[in-house]
Amino acid sequence: MKRCCEGVGLPCLFKGVGMASPRPPKYLLVFDFDETIINENSDESIVRAAPGQALPEHIRQTFREGFYNEYMQRVLAYMGDQGVKMGDFKTVYENIPLSPGMPDLFQFLSKNHELFEIILISDANMFGIECNLKAAGFYSLFRKIFSNPSSFDKRGYFTLGPYHSHKCLDCPANMCKRKILTEYLAERAQEEVEFERVFYVGDGANDFCPSATLTSADVAFPRKGYPMHRMTQEMEKKQPGAFQATVVPWESASEVARYLQELLKKKC
Repeated sequence: MKRCCEGVGLPCLFKGVGMASPRPPKYLLVFDFDETIINENSDESIVRAAPGQALPEHIRQTFREGFYNEYMQRVLAYMGDQGVKMGDFKTVYENIPLSPGMPDLFQFLSKNHELFEIILISDANMFGIECNLKAAGFYSLFRKIFSNPSSFDKRGYFTLGPYHSHKCLDCPANMCKRKILTEYLAERAQEEVEFERVFYVGDGANDFCPSATLTSADVAFPRKGYPMHRMTQEMEKKQPGAFQATVVPWESASEVARYLQELLKKKC
């Protein structure tokens, strides 16, 4: 990244007087939300706001693999019919606990914010993510949040839409996180921001898809014992070396913080 008037044939008048442009962040840190930042699946959590804290069988039977977003649209329509309002959903989202060690990790990132650009890619929904992160006090950490659009209509019903369409055969119909991450990196490169390393913190099968595109310089942090972790292990058995990123499983996000801390020490 050029600073001041370098590269345009003029002397830089501001050198040495503290006027240089701030350096871009060195690292991109990507988070999932459900069962990664928070310790629950938020789509399942909101059922606590439904009558009897349960869904009727005829709603649950409409679920189809790969079409969870459509299923949740039906769940939310049912809850709207039952009189569940914005405040009811907000209360549930605000009270979902963060995963073990996540506050420690976020505090570490807050202290080192100039080194990390942080984004969130989630198949949950924007309203729920914002409610939770604002209540926890960490919303401002994230440069950008990618999630399914959600709002409340004139009736007060909570509505949900798909994030986008894609051609990936491994991801749900409404979201491919690989596509989102690839496009984000390309967009930032056009803005002359390129990262030394990408770190990906997740848990699910839809987190495996983007993490499989990481390079040998990057690090994948799968939650131990969850689908993303199992899939990285299976790939290593079937195709040794095919998964290029360093794999660092975690039970507590404090382990992620310690890994990043050690990395920064080595850089000093």
